[in-house]
Amino acid sequence: MSCIIGLVEGETVYIGADSASADGWEVRATKLPKVFRVGRLIIGYTTSFRMGQILQHDLDVAPQERENDDKYMVSVFVEAVRECLKEHGYSKIENNREEGGTFLVGYHGHLYSIGNDYQVNEMADGVDACGCGREYALGAMRALAHLPARERITKSLEIAAYFSGAVMPPFRILRAPDWI
Repeated sequence: MSCIIGLVEGETVYIGADSASADGWEVRATKLPKVFRVGRLIIGYTTSFRMGQILQHDLDVAPQERENDDKYMVSVFVEAVRECLKEHGYSKIENNREEGGTFLVGYHGHLYSIGNDYQVNEMADGVDACGCGREYALGAMRALAHLPARERITKSLEIAAYFSGAVMPPFRILRAPDWI
């Protein structure tokens, strides 16, 4: 279920999300936002509504001090996510391997993807996506590169929804910084 798309344009990060709530063959639109703000961060998630709710309402991340953005994301942000998910009973450990969920984060003009194993990645082209509509969205984002950011994300989500039965409107797009 889901399609989350992120895009960096200059110093601005956009993240868009669909509204699908899938349970087997049943797919309905949810009111729960799959993209939201936590302080100066934008987070767009897939995997689990429970994980998203914990991140949205319970995540407390220390402010960045002297470390660069990448070190902050790996050493401070992800560690806060791990502790938060563990504290609220979401993360699991199997075969001595800890697992969380998958989501995108916009921070300081960067778009990061956080993997199920808490790895932090940043794509060189400034575009990323997660969820079952990921491949459709990435292809659409490439083909629609000539469009402005919001229109590009909206059309890419529409294309992902056309091809994936677990992606659906309405779509929500946030940007950071939001005062632009």
